[in-house]
Amino acid sequence: MGKSGKGKIKSARKGRPHKKGDADPLSGRKSVKSKWFGEEAKKWYILVGVSLIISILLFPKFLTRPKVYRMGDVAERDIKASREFLVENRDLTARKRQEAVKSVPAIYDFDPTLGDLPRRIRNAFAKGREYVAGAHLIPGTPDLDIPAKAEEEMNTQPAAIELYRDQFFEILEIAPDDEMFNLLGEEGFPVSVEEAVIELISPILEKGVVGNKLMLMKQSGKGIILHNIHTEREVKVTNLDRFYDLKGAQSSIKGHARSLKKGLGSKKMANLCITLATELIKPNLTFNQRATELRKELAKQSVKPFYFKVKKGEMLVREGERITSEQLLKLSEQNKFLKGNEMLGRVPGMAVLIGFLISSLYLVGLLSGRSAKTGAKDLLFNAVTLVAIFLLVMASNFICEETARGFPYFTSRALVFAMPVASGAMLISVFQGIGVAASFSLIVSVLSCLLVGGHVEFFIYFFIGSLVGAHGVRDCRERGVFIRAALKVGMVNMIMALSIEAICGSFYTLEALISLASAFAGGILTGVIATGTLPLIEMSFGYTSDIKLLELANLDQPLLRELMVQAPGTHHHSVIVGNMVEATAKAIHANPLLAKVAAYYHDIGKMSKPLYFIENQMDGVNRHEKLAPSMSSLILTSHVKDGVELAREHKLGKEIIDIIEQHHGTSLISYFYEKARDNVEKKSGKRPQVKEEDFRYPGPKPQTKEAGLVMLADVVEAASKTLVEPTAARIQGMVQKIINKVFSDGQLDECELTLKDLHEIAKSFNKTLSAMYHHRIDYPEPVSTNAQSRKPENGDTDQLSTSDSRSKRSQDKKEPGESLKRLGLS
Repeated sequence: MGKSGKGKIKSARKGRPHKKGDADPLSGRKSVKSKWFGEEAKKWYILVGVSLIISILLFPKFLTRPKVYRMGDVAERDIKASREFLVENRDLTARKRQEAVKSVPAIYDFDPTLGDLPRRIRNAFAKGREYVAGAHLIPGTPDLDIPAKAEEEMNTQPAAIELYRDQFFEILEIAPDDEMFNLLGEEGFPVSVEEAVIELISPILEKGVVGNKLMLMKQSGKGIILHNIHTEREVKVTNLDRFYDLKGAQSSIKGHARSLKKGLGSKKMANLCITLATELIKPNLTFNQRATELRKELAKQSVKPFYFKVKKGEMLVREGERITSEQLLKLSEQNKFLKGNEMLGRVPGMAVLIGFLISSLYLVGLLSGRSAKTGAKDLLFNAVTLVAIFLLVMASNFICEETARGFPYFTSRALVFAMPVASGAMLISVFQGIGVAASFSLIVSVLSCLLVGGHVEFFIYFFIGSLVGAHGVRDCRERGVFIRAALKVGMVNMIMALSIEAICGSFYTLEALISLASAFAGGILTGVIATGTLPLIEMSFGYTSDIKLLELANLDQPLLRELMVQAPGTHHHSVIVGNMVEATAKAIHANPLLAKVAAYYHDIGKMSKPLYFIENQMDGVNRHEKLAPSMSSLILTSHVKDGVELAREHKLGKEIIDIIEQHHGTSLISYFYEKARDNVEKKSGKRPQVKEEDFRYPGPKPQTKEAGLVMLADVVEAASKTLVEPTAARIQGMVQKIINKVFSDGQLDECELTLKDLHEIAKSFNKTLSAMYHHRIDYPEPVSTNAQSRKPENGDTDQLSTSDSRSKRSQDKKEPGESLKRLGLS
């Protein structure tokens, strides 16, 4: 209802005394205790706690250290893969890398000119001809940097001859040979010999000469890489027979002796050419070990590790088996995951995601029950139910996997359809309404989907099943409703199970039939679980279901029978109030059953002192006449406390206890308050100083529609007994006056009743009370002889009764009208 801020502050001042830790109604500030330990803080603690618990349950290995096994140890228990992971096949990887290394051909550096040997031969012969001719240098030869003085004397002194000889052989990079030098000198270092030597060695050098052909031939299977050191070009050669070793090269040179003799015309020069060529020929094909090793390392690194996949749930080692190298490899890989940073980060990450999901639904009000004010107890019930269903799904998933392992005809997917996920939503719907149940269904379906592999089709399966179950028990007033709802869930589950099997390609298999049976069994199981846990939840959380309310509504309940015996007037009053609220509750969208049952029990506290309440004073003696107004007020207000204690003793449920505690709110006992003021004024003659708070009920004010409705019905029914002639107009005026009085006193500030609701309440109360106080026709009575003797002169016998009736009505009009003294005594 729209109230001004001033009205709310006034109501707060009239209510319970301000306690330490409560919010200041004037400043709006909260103490530290209220901030960290208040109702709102408890709700957030519950949300954070349930997020952490579920995250840890998703990764249970987070809290335990896996046992480390070594080769040859005996397994203490069966160990299965907790997830799907890859294990490196080290033997295969090493073998493949070794094969890759072996396949790399050796690299040989190839110098086809052997350090530009033809040019050096020409330079050396040119130097020789210079010596013979006495010239300084033959054109085209390099400067040998000979000192000037040495040049002057080189042709005349023996040292000069030796100097030229050394230079000749130094250029050729062979050992000095005086006989060869002298022989060439005698012939004048002929160009024909120069060209003959070049022709002998050039084709051999072009083919290649290797120092160790035996080592080279070991590469004949895969060939070699021929690396030209001049062009940096690489060529793979597989025909290794083309290469000469040193002896082969020399033999090839010597094989040209006859042709040389014929060409040069001198056996002596031919032998000289053969000798010089064999001296000059050297290996020009050398093994490059560094480049080969580098190439092998690259080939080794290019081979990626080989892995084999371990499926989730795969048996790694059985109890009593000795750990083999392969099993040890799998166990080591699993342990890395279980105790690594990856696992350490998954739990907080999952907790944050789940926390955001639950908190978002809470903040937008999708976790608020039938009452807009969702307490910490309601959230705790949601959290406990969520964790319980999560554990149930975990256990069911384990059973499904183990059962399917022993039967090759179907997979564990066919048994997943039997999981009773919808039972949680059914329980939430019974106690908190279908709105909260829908939000709960979303959360539990997401978490259950994670447990069964994260497949979206199972999310839809769990979510739709939960919604159907919650809808089926939205108006649960007998236990058979659970079974009917379970049958509906089973039928819907069967349709969805067939659809999922069709998606997976198993529609025409035995697995489809097993899925159908599992889906129907899962639906029945949800009803069985919900039915069995309903009383346990009622006892644990103090909830009152419609089934329990129907049991309490039985007037043969021991407490109501005792009320009828001890305080019959109060019992009659309570039944009438119950009829009034039941007829009104549906119009204002309240719970008619809860309102009716609460009305039956709202005054049970009067049984302790029944004669102090006017409806039970059959002898006409008023016990309050001899008591002080303050004592009378104390007796009247105590019936609320006594009623709460009786309700708790008989375990009527929190909703009914709250209504008993709130059905008077903080209203004023006006009769005794005014009486106390009059007494003080008579004694002192001054303006009375009586505290109004001493004559008010302790409260709290009504917090729900049902509590506000019971308060209004209680007051209106009590006031209706004071009407002298309860006509429809008087009843309507009285009802409107009472409702306005309660409203203006601020008693309805904290409940959810609106002005439209109050209009509907007044309308329903008028209808009910008018039916209760309807007039009946006067039945004719036999005329006595005395009446005949008093016949008037005109003989009209109706005249007397008419006059008597008028006289009686006139006397009634003199009675005090519409006294509300009873309000303070109800």
